[in-house]
Amino acid sequence: MKPHDLESMSVEDLWSLHEFVASVLTRKISAEKTRLDERLRQLDLGGEPDQVKMSRVRRAYPQVFPKYRNPAKPSETWAGRGKQPRWLTAQLRSGKRLDDFRIQPSPKRGPLRKVATLKKKKSSRG
Repeated sequence: MKPHDLESMSVEDLWSLHEFVASVLTRKISAEKTRLDERLRQLDLGGEPDQVKMSRVRRAYPQVFPKYRNPAKPSETWAGRGKQPRWLTAQLRSGKRLDDFRIQPSPKRGPLRKVATLKKKKSSRG
């Protein structure tokens, strides 16, 4: 059908064409949805596709001990990962160094070890 054919059609004819196209689209969409639902069942995802929820189990990460402490409020600590806390950025802007806030390792845990340093030592040995 050419565009000029649509121009020459009456409103009633255009409306019936619209209803026909809508019904064909509805039929084809439902057939496609049925086909995709069957495919999901074959992939063994179980349940209805609308209710399928993929649960991801997070990997267990080791506990990260804090390396820096706020001297004004000792309960505020930072492990050195992620964005720096506001208390630390304010102190650093005032001229203090990051090492001024470092927590000294307790004798229970032993000295802090740097993994990168240990790897370098092992690779240089042999």
